Amino acid sequence: MKDFHGKVAVITGAASGLGREFANLAASLGMKLVLADVQPKALEHATEELLAQGAEVLSMVCDVSKGSHVQELADSAIARFGCVNLVFNNAGVGSGGLIWENSEQDWEWVLGANLWGVIHGVRVFTRVMLECAARNADFEGHIVNTASMAGLLTPPAMGVYNVSKHAVVALTETLHHDLQLVDAPIKASVLCPYFVPTGIAHSERNRPDELANHGRPTSSQMAAQMLSEKAVESGKVSAQDVARITFDAIREGQFYIYT
Repeated sequence: MKDFHGKVAVITGAASGLGREFANLAASLGMKLVLADVQPKALEHATEELLAQGAEVLSMVCDVSKGSHVQELADSAIARFGCVNLVFNNAGVGSGGLIWENSEQDWEWVLGANLWGVIHGVRVFTRVMLECAARNADFEGHIVNTASMAGLLTPPAMGVYNVSKHAVVALTETLHHDLQLVDAPIKASVLCPYFVPTGIAHSERNRPDELANHGRPTSSQMAAQMLSEKAVESGKVSAQDVARITFDAIREGQFYIYT
């Protein structure tokens, strides 16, 4: 995909961090935007700013761990814009500590957002794109799934997060091969950023009550939280840089995107 103007981009986790910068850059390229996030106020603020810049924007509060929410997002995107060209399955959260100390709620929360969110995005939007391609011989599509360098490495005290991101890499590699198998006009990329100064270290703010941990964090979990905050804040590549690198990779049809 070389030309983005007039095409439609769906971005999950769009209210902050990488998602917000994907939206900013997509808007500057003349794309129509479908923004999804679990944070209502932050999403409203992002939407207002992008509308003020002249972008066409549809925004929805969406919990990507729920397939029905993602399906509703896709249905709304098609109803508003008619097709979808570019999807960023980007929403994500983090949890640390020694792997045997992570609770069942930790696993459900992190895998829900980081893995099931991508599964639902791929399952729903790939079919939407294939339907768009069947109606338009000139259709171009691209799916970018946000993983992490933790999807290629296994840092200690990040077990739940590591598992989720390794799975996203495997899922996206398979998606790439399957799209080639059917000669679809859709490409896939997996984004594996290193530490980037975003709000990922404070994602507990978005944790649903039903998946909350009610006990005191263990010493390893508290240490992992402090190290995560320090590592994220020390990142040398900004979210804006990652967005630029990602769009350059989309133009080149690059599968692995490293920062």
